[in-house]
Amino acid sequence: MRTGALRRARKACAAVALSLTALLTAPLVTDTAVASARPASHVDRVDDSGSRAVTAQVYSASMDRIVPIRILLPADTSRPRPTLYLLNGAGGGETNATWQANTDVTEFFADKQVNVVTPMGGTASYYTDWERDDPVLGRNKWQTFLTRELPPIIDAEFGGNGSNSIAAISMTATSVLNLAIAAPGLYKAVGSYSGCAETSTPMGSAFVDLVVSSTAGGDPVNMWGPPGSPARHANDPVRNAEKLRGTELFISSGSGLPGQFDHMGAPGVDGDLIAFGRQVVVGGLIEAATNVCTRNLANRLRTLNIPATFDFNPTGTHSWGYWQEDLHQSWPLLARSMGI
Repeated sequence: MRTGALRRARKACAAVALSLTALLTAPLVTDTAVASARPASHVDRVDDSGSRAVTAQVYSASMDRIVPIRILLPADTSRPRPTLYLLNGAGGGETNATWQANTDVTEFFADKQVNVVTPMGGTASYYTDWERDDPVLGRNKWQTFLTRELPPIIDAEFGGNGSNSIAAISMTATSVLNLAIAAPGLYKAVGSYSGCAETSTPMGSAFVDLVVSSTAGGDPVNMWGPPGSPARHANDPVRNAEKLRGTELFISSGSGLPGQFDHMGAPGVDGDLIAFGRQVVVGGLIEAATNVCTRNLANRLRTLNIPATFDFNPTGTHSWGYWQEDLHQSWPLLARSMGI
């Protein structure tokens, strides 16, 4: 009995040892391994919402989610054409504060040989790669999505020819400058309307924090860390302006004073007295702040001898009428850069 028990004990020990060896030598399941196991970014489906307006549901591997992409197609889709990436503001297109709802963008591009691509998501994300997932806003890897995942899909599935430009308003007017810096050569030109190009100065950091926290309750520390962090410096277009050399730039800002589009019938006001007061007072204060940031960017580019077109409107609040005009005025530059 003693001999049999001893044999059984030895077998049990050997089995435990073998199991431990297998466990210790097995490959670790890392975040990178999990990410690589996901399917590649792709078009999940396309929803037709008009003869030339479609919404592509695009799977992003980096964010592991579907992102709706609004695409305006040209009348002639038989030949490849350039692509303008046109970004919404802090609402990310998840509210009614969109180019489609508040401007003539559909009519304006009706006779132009270009794709117009607008992501419908990314509220308060600054369309950047966040350092950590956020309890409210989730996983944000928008820089990866917009510079690496989406352009090849647009070119392959929707007739893009690889010649791109990008334009945006407000929060994302900062983003488009950073996207151009992060992906040299991807965009021929940038249109930046009413943005704050400083993210690492005390005023710039306060502006970033206010946008992220007040718009959707996100934590800006999860995005770029606390004020003064290396990521804030790395995502400051004024500090990194040298990397904009070679990209055509159209950058605009109003003064914050009421102007031609500040009236009761303006888009977003629509006869609402409270909305009108908000546009004039709050929109005026925001635009006055972005005006300071924009002038600092102009001074920095001038010091570096980097050419750029600046439009400083003597009036104008932070509102859609002015952004529609900015798009119209910048279009010749954007079109020329893409070879249209």
